Amino acid sequence: MGETDRGEAHPFYQLDALSHPLRASLSREMHVRKMPRLRTPSRAVQFMLMVDDEEARASIAMLDRLLPPEVERPHEGDRFFACPLDTLGFSWERHSEFITYSFIAATDGPPFDLAPFHAIAPWMDHLPGRIIRSTQIALVGNEPDRATVVAHFSSDDLIISDVAQGRARIWSDFRLHDSGFGRLLIHDRGLEGAEPALLVQRLQELGNYRKIALLGLPEAQRATPVVAALERRLTDVTAQVAQPSADADAVLEQLSALSAKLAQIVAQTRYRMSATRAYAELCLDRIRRLDVAPVRGYRSLDDFTERRLLPAMRTCDAFNRRLEDLSQRTAWTSAMLRTRVDTALARRNRDLLASMDRRTGLQLRLQHTVEGLSVVAISYYALGLWHYLKEALEAQGAHLPSWIDLALIPAIVVAVWAGLRQLKKVKRPRGGDPTDH
Repeated sequence: MGETDRGEAHPFYQLDALSHPLRASLSREMHVRKMPRLRTPSRAVQFMLMVDDEEARASIAMLDRLLPPEVERPHEGDRFFACPLDTLGFSWERHSEFITYSFIAATDGPPFDLAPFHAIAPWMDHLPGRIIRSTQIALVGNEPDRATVVAHFSSDDLIISDVAQGRARIWSDFRLHDSGFGRLLIHDRGLEGAEPALLVQRLQELGNYRKIALLGLPEAQRATPVVAALERRLTDVTAQVAQPSADADAVLEQLSALSAKLAQIVAQTRYRMSATRAYAELCLDRIRRLDVAPVRGYRSLDDFTERRLLPAMRTCDAFNRRLEDLSQRTAWTSAMLRTRVDTALARRNRDLLASMDRRTGLQLRLQHTVEGLSVVAISYYALGLWHYLKEALEAQGAHLPSWIDLALIPAIVVAVWAGLRQLKKVKRPRGGDPTDH
């Protein structure tokens, strides 16, 4: 095809080279995470498994072995995958720390009959991870009678709410039943198009995120006694810092051990506490989007979620605040101890400098004394040489008057003192000791 033909078919074909590397993947991201098409009536089961990175990779490899040969396989970087499995619809969705497997059967019959899903039961023996939530969902076109509701749900914990602006009603008790599943019954009261799938997806996301958010509560409860013990230890250490006689090295050792333990707790709980807050906010968002309306005489879905979720959130928030407060107090105590050590060090340096000044003064006085003695000694030896010279001259018949001896004594002392002083000036560098001037 010539350049003109290509221009007529696609005038901007050269702009493809300017596309951002993530453009295609971000476009795909906007179309994933959706349930397969649901029609009323339908039955569905969903398994939610906690996984680590290795198990998440193994999940894709396991799907490659479990899916029929004619079905397209997911790639390693995929986070959502959907395909038909004989008479069932199947979707797989990967999150940061869990994976969901959803199976849909377009069938009627008893609300929570597992017979349509017998073919997938062997899958569960091979899927990597640990099940944290499994749910049966029944989407029905006729409103269930009281006998059906009583047969499948615990009347003491029954939740009934209208959702989707009254176009659907839900029943659940949020309990694990003998089959190992939780149960969710949905009455379609006028849902259209993609609304049934969207409603089921939001309800399942609400339950999944609520379950993951609650994982932070036992983590906070388990670490709270340790944090309380650290707070008591910090109070004792702070009291020791305030005592003038306390051993700074011993206090520093205690404070270092406390800080290390605190850092360990923060490292172990920070992700879980942050995840709890993030998932809780997602739950509250799903509640708002479901347009939940209460049914008189029964607890509603939003009331149940908030009563279970908000106390857990507040506990985790209080735990986080205690950690932050303890970290701040530890930093303050460290600063106090550091100030104390710096003050003591400055005091020792001041005393050392004063002692050095005293020693320098003594050395200076000693030096002056030695210089005076040197003048006397040199003068003494110079006068001795003079006497030897005088005796030699007198032996030759010369007669020297005695006043010469008297005049030479001060003259020699002055000459020696002046000579030593001049020698010091020659040896001393410029800008020497001002006391010599």
